[in-house]
Amino acid sequence: MVTAIVLIQAAAERIPEAAQEIADIDGVTEVYSCAGDVDLIALVRVSEHEDLAALVPGKISKVAGVLNTDTHIAFRSYSKRDDEAAFAIGLDDAQ
Repeated sequence: MVTAIVLIQAAAERIPEAAQEIADIDGVTEVYSCAGDVDLIALVRVSEHEDLAALVPGKISKVAGVLNTDTHIAFRSYSKRDDEAAFAIGLDDAQ
């Protein structure tokens, strides 16, 4: 599984519509509108790098209002939720 974070600059008047259209694309798991240098952040999960290569320029970049994308491929995931799940394994059996 390949996970990527796609930073998206969009035309201000199209942000809500562009966000929803991007969220509806297969492989896009979440889209956030945000303040700062980018307007939208999309989380993408696909099977292979080739799928990512097709999805970003072939679908996300073609959504009306999308001006620019900047894609970052994740190597490893770290989260509090993962740590809690790992430590919770077997605790019920030990008591």
